[in-house]
Amino acid sequence: EIVNELFADESKLKALKANAFEYGLHLRWPSTGDVFVDVLNEAIDKYLSEKETGGKPIIDPDIMPAFNLAHIQRLTDDTGIVQHAKYGIPNLKEGYCVDDNARALILTILAYQQNKSKVALDLLPIYLSYIQYMQCDNGNFRNFLSFRREYLDEVGTEDSFGRTIWSLGYLINNAPNNSYREFAKELFLRSVPHFKDLKHLRGLGNTIIGLTHFIKAHPNDEHIKDQLDKLAEPLKAAYRKNKQGHWHWFEEKMTYDNAILPLALMSYYEISKDQEAYDIAFESMEYLTQKTLIGGYLNPVGNDGWLFRDGGDMAIYDQQAIETMAMVLMYFKAYEITHDKTYIKQMYVSYQWFLGENILRIPLFDHETKGCADGLQTYGINRNQGAESTLAYWISHLVVLKAMEFEYEFIQSSDLKAAQNQTF
Repeated sequence: EIVNELFADESKLKALKANAFEYGLHLRWPSTGDVFVDVLNEAIDKYLSEKETGGKPIIDPDIMPAFNLAHIQRLTDDTGIVQHAKYGIPNLKEGYCVDDNARALILTILAYQQNKSKVALDLLPIYLSYIQYMQCDNGNFRNFLSFRREYLDEVGTEDSFGRTIWSLGYLINNAPNNSYREFAKELFLRSVPHFKDLKHLRGLGNTIIGLTHFIKAHPNDEHIKDQLDKLAEPLKAAYRKNKQGHWHWFEEKMTYDNAILPLALMSYYEISKDQEAYDIAFESMEYLTQKTLIGGYLNPVGNDGWLFRDGGDMAIYDQQAIETMAMVLMYFKAYEITHDKTYIKQMYVSYQWFLGENILRIPLFDHETKGCADGLQTYGINRNQGAESTLAYWISHLVVLKAMEFEYEFIQSSDLKAAQNQTF
């Protein structure tokens, strides 16, 4: 009917044709080409503006796996998290250790903080209960427990002690409820008499980090502040003693968990404002960066030979996931203190070691199991996916996401300042 009306009214048909022709002019070349040129110019201007102002986000969440605790759940039973796995299957013969349960406690707190993960909240008391079970009557901690829940040592290492104190301090400062906080505080305070016995640097470093978290929750506790000062001094003294010429490190060799040492002094500086601690922390961090963050990817010190002050090449293999986690944590803390985005970049490069930006160009994170390979070896990855490596990955993952939030806030504030300064 409408078509018949148009044929019956020639003037109306001509008007419709004219309108269609005029509209079609905008859909033909070169009009459409002008639109593409405008879009390209806008994209180029945006890129150049971001490059000039540093506004382009460093962290790309699209390349990061979705958060998933499936493998952590697989490794966890009602006792705690199992140390080792054969491929992606828990190896119950190896039992449990307090190191991994302390890391698992930190992970669950981070996960609950960031996304209110019910899975994490359900796992948290399991790891806390394990730590309580491993505390000796005198306040120290055992480390190893068999699958039959039999103690396998009388007292743990200083490293395991320090990691436990770190996890308890972190819980005290970030507890999802008061009962967990009070429980952790009781365990923490029972362990204080053993602080004075610490001699090994990584035990000291991990303990220092735990104390700084405790003090953030209890800023008026002068006794713990005094303990913190006493623990930081041997770390600074070790650096003064071993720094020689080009060698800017705490020991005569770089071994394992290296970034924990600068991280500990950064954490101490946050509380004490001790300038020497700041100087040592950032100088040693830069030296560690020079040795391990080269060629656009992280290449941590290998455990088959280490790196010695008196000469020789740095060992490349085996590379462990805890090295990478420590680097991620160190750079994030450096950014928190300085707000220098260089450290966000270095943190993100370090994190990508897990995803294949490493010397072998092989990802350690397993998208199928949601676990992480136990390390890089000369022949490839260690395909076992134990607790230490998987916890190291997911802690790093969550810290990177936290850094992304900070970065986004920084970009937003920079955009706001730019808009406020713009003249019209």
